[in-house]
Amino acid sequence: MTPSPLFKIRRRGFLGFMNASGEVVIEPQYIEATDFHGGFARVRLNDRWVLLDTLGRLYVKRLYRAIGLFSEGLARVQVVRRWGFVNERGDEVIAARFDRADDFSEGLAAVEIEGRAGYIDSSGRFALPPHYTAAGAFKGGLAPAAVGDQCGFIAPHGEFVISPAWDVCQPFDGPVAVVLKDRRWGLIDRQGVVRLAPQFELAPNQRIVRFQEGMALVFGGGKYGFITQEGDIAIAPMFDRAEDFGQGLALVEINGACGYVALDGRLAILPKFERAGTFSEGLAPAQNNGRWGYLRPDGSWAITPAFDAAASFAHGLARVIVGGKWRYITPEGEVVWQED
Repeated sequence: MTPSPLFKIRRRGFLGFMNASGEVVIEPQYIEATDFHGGFARVRLNDRWVLLDTLGRLYVKRLYRAIGLFSEGLARVQVVRRWGFVNERGDEVIAARFDRADDFSEGLAAVEIEGRAGYIDSSGRFALPPHYTAAGAFKGGLAPAAVGDQCGFIAPHGEFVISPAWDVCQPFDGPVAVVLKDRRWGLIDRQGVVRLAPQFELAPNQRIVRFQEGMALVFGGGKYGFITQEGDIAIAPMFDRAEDFGQGLALVEINGACGYVALDGRLAILPKFERAGTFSEGLAPAQNNGRWGYLRPDGSWAITPAFDAAASFAHGLARVIVGGKWRYITPEGEVVWQED
């Protein structure tokens, strides 16, 4: 059963959590805490991280330098410099002995030891010995892996089904994978056929290319546009800035003003806002005259700008800031909790 969502709150500088009705369920007592994901949050104690469940119980069998998110019932943990895995009871079921470790995906996790990469199963045994120079996550039965300085894609038995021919490979995202050659990226399909020859730069501060609602950002000539998973240019690079699509609309910036473009390339909301965020649960935060409110998809205000800062809606609530204090509001603008 999926646990009810919990929301991070702040009181006198300490962090805790409330439910969607605004009732405090974990008293504010932590200096640093993450949001809940998969039934767990992470809180910092004595410069180390500990798991916290939705009942407020700390899993303090061991303190960790870092804790990842749970995937397939296991989460990466770092002890000093080595990585291992814990289960959802907080037991360290795979000892911290790896130099690097990725999340589990399709029953396997890529790990690195002594400069070589391989794959382990959920018992910690090597399913594919570490004889690759780099390895990534399995998605749909294929995973990026490298020998020497070239990467291709392997099947779960470890053999290459798409020969190493690229400088960098990302895991498959649906029918295609992003590949890089000479610092330009393109797309290949699951048969290894090039669907889009490498030609786009990575945008500033962009580490990976990802598709959201079938679209990915492209960057060229200092401008942003969008491409489909079929490799077609959906919206030519023309924007000074752009972000991923959310609910059929993507934030774009033209001459310092923010608006939204639709999947078909038309400007659905004209650029007239100082700053803005991604649409989620039917609304998007936007700033006008220094104050933040929330927009509907037609560009009208659902909640008139009245906040110093505003985050996107999630699980029916959004966190806003007024006078340095946190509040949580509903899509109708009703306050369900506010910081003392």
